[in-house]
Amino acid sequence: MVKLDPTRLKDWQIAEEAEKTMKPVNRLAAEWGILDEELLPYGHHLGKVDYSAVTARLKDQPNGRYIDVTAITPTPLGEGKSTTTMGLVQGLAKRKGNVSGAIRQPSGGPTFNIKGSAAGGGLSQCIPLTPFSLGLTGDIDAITNAHNLAMVALTARLQHEAINTDEFLGKRNLKRLNIDPHNVPMRWVMDFCAQSLRDIIIGLGGKTDGFMMRSGFAISVSSEVMAIMAVFTSLRDLRERISRIVVAYDRQGNPVTTKDLEVDGAMTAWLVRASNPNLLQSIEGQPVMVHAGPFANIAVGQSSIVADQVALKLSDYHVTESGFGADIGFEKFWNIKCRVSGLKPNCAVIVATIRALKMHGGGPRVTPGKPLDAAYTDPNPGLVEKGLLNLIAHIETVKKSGMNPVVCINHFHTDSPEEISIVKRAAEAAGARAAVSRHWLNGGEGALELADAVIDACEEANDFKLLYEDNLPLRARIDKIAKEVYGADGVSYTPDALSKAQTIEADPTKAHFATCMVKTHLSLSHDPALKGRPEGWTLPIRDILVYNGAGFIVPVAGDIKLMPGTSSDPAFRRIDVDVETGKVKGLF
Repeated sequence: MVKLDPTRLKDWQIAEEAEKTMKPVNRLAAEWGILDEELLPYGHHLGKVDYSAVTARLKDQPNGRYIDVTAITPTPLGEGKSTTTMGLVQGLAKRKGNVSGAIRQPSGGPTFNIKGSAAGGGLSQCIPLTPFSLGLTGDIDAITNAHNLAMVALTARLQHEAINTDEFLGKRNLKRLNIDPHNVPMRWVMDFCAQSLRDIIIGLGGKTDGFMMRSGFAISVSSEVMAIMAVFTSLRDLRERISRIVVAYDRQGNPVTTKDLEVDGAMTAWLVRASNPNLLQSIEGQPVMVHAGPFANIAVGQSSIVADQVALKLSDYHVTESGFGADIGFEKFWNIKCRVSGLKPNCAVIVATIRALKMHGGGPRVTPGKPLDAAYTDPNPGLVEKGLLNLIAHIETVKKSGMNPVVCINHFHTDSPEEISIVKRAAEAAGARAAVSRHWLNGGEGALELADAVIDACEEANDFKLLYEDNLPLRARIDKIAKEVYGADGVSYTPDALSKAQTIEADPTKAHFATCMVKTHLSLSHDPALKGRPEGWTLPIRDILVYNGAGFIVPVAGDIKLMPGTSSDPAFRRIDVDVETGKVKGLF
């Protein structure tokens, strides 16, 4: 492939050129060690992998090295975590050969809004870009349909129980569920940022038009079904988890599950194909698994356990990605994903940029769609120094897990040598390795310093341990996460959240559930305006959700919403199709 110049070409243009020479998916799979019967092709360059067949065949094969990529608290522009994941895969492959990556499937919400599709950027991307960004093999559609099928079952049951007699229900062998229409925590989902659908009234019209009630929409990737897709370990496990999803409560306060609604089997049927991870490739031809969804601020935000299990059997080094900063993405990787999978990671990479450190040091506001202030493009070592507290907080979080952190300084051409030296010294003083990486500009060749640091970290023994034990009560867990990871002084609860916490703590069936926090990604605190390493604050919990199928308790902090909003300058304004060739342009 001819060397492409990211300073002149947009991401979609680079991807379009790289795709001319990418490997056919059957060759990619065969080189990685996947058998013909384990590959489920989708055209020439995409495929799914039969995870159960691969893991059964290779059950006695030792796992490769396991590396998680996380970050400091980002600016609203993102700091290149997916780009770094791709760059590290490419760099490691130049040193060790058999290397793979796992990233999350992008949501249509950010793809058409302000954040882009999260395929990476420059010369460190996952390709083919267009199918990756626009639906891939239909996994998110399947999750959306499975979730909404549960809501169809619920609202239909409400309607029929309201208008039909017990004799009528009896003829259909249906018991009356006595669902409380004012106690339905589940909502509809769609894969766009649609703030106008957060709160709606449904069922307007006559008796044949459904049951009138208050409802709303969340974004698809925040669905409990997506959470289950991230953590299930077999088809049996998937089926059992789906059956335990609580859709509503009856008038006595008892849960009404998908099993009660007799919709759990049909929901699972929607998900069988989607349960197999997708196989794509980096620009330099390494295998990349794409499975499960983003948004670690409002969801678990991890690539799937089954994708990592397959890749660890096939690779010497496997790089997986967690959403946003170490306070939420890595914390969930550490205390949820690794708890469920039993996998022990070898190294964590913390992506940092000079730009984000300047913001945390008191730099001007960073607003998507608006030019960066000169403070971010001109040398300003003072701002970088002041912002280092945020980086150090994330290093300390990773070290609490017993892991070996490596700080990746994701290099921008505006970074000065003095600014880079400041970050390196601070990271090393805090007990982390530090490496500058120029993967955006130079691909794997630009990530060799980072790759070498990661290889060194992986060779060191670590004492990986979870932050809390299974038997720690819910409020004690929340308090531990708030104080030891976020840096809060304590936790406060609304009366409703407190009541829910007490009920959950009194229920022994939920004692082992993992704690999946919902919190802004733009601050270590609950308040996106608080940058750096905030002090003297209390984490306010306003609600607590129960994901009975996923096995999560989900405390909701601050004002964060499960349905994001579309900005005033969304990315869809610049996405189009070349009507002569049919190729999509404008994706990033």
